[in-house]
Amino acid sequence: MDFLRNVRRRTLVLGALAGLAAVLAAAAWLGRSAPAPVATTRCTPGRVDPERLKTHVQALSETFHPRDNEHPENLERAASYIANALARAGGRVSSEPYTTGGRSYRNVIATFGPDSGERLVIGAHYDAAEGAPGADDNASGVAGLLELAVLLGANPPPVRVDLVGFTLEEPPHFRRSTMGSKVHARALRTQGVKVRAMISVESIGYFSDTPDSQRYPVAALKLRYPSEGNFIAVVGRGDEKALINTVHQALRAVNDLPSESLAAPRGLEGVDFSDHASFWDEGYPAVMVTDTALFRNPHYHTPQDTWDTLDYARMARVVQGLQCAVEALVTPTTTSPPAQ
Repeated sequence: MDFLRNVRRRTLVLGALAGLAAVLAAAAWLGRSAPAPVATTRCTPGRVDPERLKTHVQALSETFHPRDNEHPENLERAASYIANALARAGGRVSSEPYTTGGRSYRNVIATFGPDSGERLVIGAHYDAAEGAPGADDNASGVAGLLELAVLLGANPPPVRVDLVGFTLEEPPHFRRSTMGSKVHARALRTQGVKVRAMISVESIGYFSDTPDSQRYPVAALKLRYPSEGNFIAVVGRGDEKALINTVHQALRAVNDLPSESLAAPRGLEGVDFSDHASFWDEGYPAVMVTDTALFRNPHYHTPQDTWDTLDYARMARVVQGLQCAVEALVTPTTTSPPAQ
């Protein structure tokens, strides 16, 4: 009997220690076990029209649906739409074509600011998962990229900024060498291009003020983060806290835009679920700006991921935050991660 009591006691203690370890690990990933105030970057962003964002999302998710790898003709139509919008905004547009499986695909690139020197890359994938209209994932990110282009066209940056529409982010190409962002990042490394930082704009349109609408990959993170899915997040690796903080501070410069940040191991579910991971693979600093996608949006990768489920007013504020992030990262006095 005493033996059984000791076993039960030991099991309870080990369980409690394991739970405590999970909490401490989650806090350590974020570096916020004793959180310090996050300063707000001074920035006056330009106006972003929610209706223009809606127009882009509706076009991508309806006119060019389906946008999966089995429909290269629709991906090409979407690429042309993106290229035309970027050119109208004042970008110097080029394409990065490649072939896989006997089919042709292309990334679309728009350059703002100088032609040479180190650069900032901001990208969003324009393909969608099979069977999904892909309004949030990731027409929302592309729409944000197109409206950010308008802001950069009106105020050209002092450092080169490339806005890139990536193809083939979704399965079956995800994490493979044929993924559009892998093709692009690999080409930059081969050419010896210095990249100051990369920001992946991944699903930025779904928000909810309902309690418990936000989920997390680790239960312990619920102790640190909101239960409502009403914020935008900056996600990166633990060794990139300076870049994460810079982007986070920039997002906080926009009124009525709650934001959170996470510096975590790449192995934590969701941390590398987009195009920024392709830049990590080539040694470039990169983060993801996201509404957390599958951890919030019940329509993720389903036919219900439609344009009418998104919040365009809040999405517009995210785009303003991205403009502030660009400003912070290209300003000479900004302490930014070393170019690779």
